[in-house]
Amino acid sequence: MSDDFTALLDRFTAAVEAPDGAALGALFTEDGVYHDTFYGAFRGREAIAAMLEDRFWGDAEAFLWDMFQPVYHSGIRIGYARWVFSYTATIAGSEGKRVVFDGMSQFALEGGLISHYREVFSAGLAFVQLDMASDRTDRILRRMVDAHADDPEWARHLKGP
Repeated sequence: MSDDFTALLDRFTAAVEAPDGAALGALFTEDGVYHDTFYGAFRGREAIAAMLEDRFWGDAEAFLWDMFQPVYHSGIRIGYARWVFSYTATIAGSEGKRVVFDGMSQFALEGGLISHYREVFSAGLAFVQLDMASDRTDRILRRMVDAHADDPEWARHLKGP
């Protein structure tokens, strides 16, 4: 499956760079979830396609996404890859700024399709490159932290020892 996983990553990044929402959505199960750090969770092929075409390509252009060192564990059907991602902003106040950051992704697979995608990276790197106002950055980062308030994996850590 490791060759299949690498091929899936190639199709995934090509769809984002294209932009081809239908192609990206087709890589997911019918009720698959794409959890984007900036925009949140999108469930289902149509929602994922719209996220790519309306959100990603609505706020930026000239996407590049390179995946490195993919690892797939067939026993639990989970794959990981580290990556470098970039785009040119088109949002008001940041037009023309090139943004580059790196991160890691987790892909849960069912029948060769993605059932759940999530990523980890420092959103602050993007905000600084966009010259985003500190009050806006603060609001966005606080919303990201608040999103974990009901996350059972965070519960013990939020309470502390």
